[in-house]
Amino acid sequence: MLPRGPFSANVSPAVVFLTVGGLYVAQSVIGGLTMLGLPTVLRNQGMPLDQIGLVYLTVLPWALKFLWSPFVECFRLPRVGRNRSRLIVAFGGSLCAAGLVVIGLTGLSPLMPVLVSLILVAFVTSTVDIACDGYAVETLAKEHHGWGNTAQVGGAYLGSAIGAGLFLVLVDRYGWSPAVYLMAAVVFLLGLPFAFGPATRSAVETRHHAPSLVTALKRPAVRRGLVVAAIYVAAQKWGLSMLGPFLIDYGFDLATVGVLNGFGSMVVGLAGALVGGAAVRLFGANFVLTLAILLQTAMLLAFAWFDFTGSAPTSIVIGVAVLSSSGVMALGFVALYSEFMGWSDPRQAGVDFTLFQCADSLVSMVGGVGAGWIAERFGYSAYFGIAAAICFAAAPVIYLLMRGRATLATGAAL
Repeated sequence: MLPRGPFSANVSPAVVFLTVGGLYVAQSVIGGLTMLGLPTVLRNQGMPLDQIGLVYLTVLPWALKFLWSPFVECFRLPRVGRNRSRLIVAFGGSLCAAGLVVIGLTGLSPLMPVLVSLILVAFVTSTVDIACDGYAVETLAKEHHGWGNTAQVGGAYLGSAIGAGLFLVLVDRYGWSPAVYLMAAVVFLLGLPFAFGPATRSAVETRHHAPSLVTALKRPAVRRGLVVAAIYVAAQKWGLSMLGPFLIDYGFDLATVGVLNGFGSMVVGLAGALVGGAAVRLFGANFVLTLAILLQTAMLLAFAWFDFTGSAPTSIVIGVAVLSSSGVMALGFVALYSEFMGWSDPRQAGVDFTLFQCADSLVSMVGGVGAGWIAERFGYSAYFGIAAAICFAAAPVIYLLMRGRATLATGAAL
């Protein structure tokens, strides 16, 4: 069996949940602002969809962070010394907050400086995430992985409610700069519980394992997991890349989309995460992942029909949008990220878990940029129809790959 981290028996899972959860919320505030809030604001100002798709280039650091994850892990877990997770999180969180302040000062025009600034913020955030994930996996015993997974998925939806929901309402009422300044303050404050929490109690240790990408890629669990991640993310996320702009073009204003994002993330998303966690325990991850893909296929076909007819009641459009972007997504990603934790070696959890997330981010980025191009040239109906076909085709592939989960577990224990 893979050895557990040195903190497993010393730190309450509930404390880890609260402090690490704050970091995941902060990361998702930035992600929600960038991936959902900003495209919606830009479309509201009349920017073409293919240019809005360039926002997904900000995912690049998340897609490539596996390249520097071994260096982060080696710094975080020195051969002799204390765990340095706290130092990485405190310094990185402060830089992220400062970066958002700069974005508030520059404004939205021209767009390129904003994108460059957001890419730099994403680089810092993704680096902090390596330390955060590593700390969670090594600190929590296997039976408590559900705590970490709930903190990650639940924190993501709560952060998205703030970064994509509250943020849009604030932009609509007070303008871009004040809204961004408030998000910077939220990001900074959310990092304080971790900086002054259990991470301060790390002991001086001697470590004999050197984290590396080669070690990770030698394990069958990691290799199969990367394929599962790439296919599943393409199925779930590609069809939702242009959801914000679609809602604006359908006639909703910024405040309404903001409330929709906020309510969906805080209520439907959290409910989906809880249901997903229970369903994984009752029926297994394979069942939950396959079910989520089939449900998302139906939602994408509904969006294509909404655009084609142009006459669907707004209440139905809102309901499907909330269920698709929050409920179904949360349902499936609880199962997927729970598997990520199980497939990661606690001795280099920051490297292993980062590889899975990079597959997620790289596929998301490619789909986001391509989504803008397709939607601009062929319309939303074609875009959602293509996404639905990809989603449906992924279902049997995921099911067959996940049938080998026992093999993955065996590989993880070697």
